[in-house]
Amino acid sequence: MLGKFTPVILLTISNIFMTFAWYGHLKYKSTALWIVILVSWLIAFLEYCFQVPANRIGHQFFDAAQLKIMQEVITLIVFCIFSVFYLKENLKWNYIVGFLLVVLAVFFVFKKW
Repeated sequence: MLGKFTPVILLTISNIFMTFAWYGHLKYKSTALWIVILVSWLIAFLEYCFQVPANRIGHQFFDAAQLKIMQEVITLIVFCIFSVFYLKENLKWNYIVGFLLVVLAVFFVFKKW
């Protein structure tokens, strides 16, 4: 039984893998680049195992633009958590404002005009 929340859950899992694939290696700067690339690609494979079904299932309930903006907001939320807790970086006020502008885009994409 697949519902509207299934793509949100799958996109969230996908974005966790994506964030680690893209940014997780930043803590391991002494690791050879080819190893980092290989590990990132392996993690990215797992991302696609959730991303593709998320979009396939989600397209039953949302159009492609809605899925895309949903994915972007999920990406920003996952990235903020990752950045603070894994990379130990602070979120600056201007980053938060920029991210909130993307959230504002959700209003325009999902609004029935």
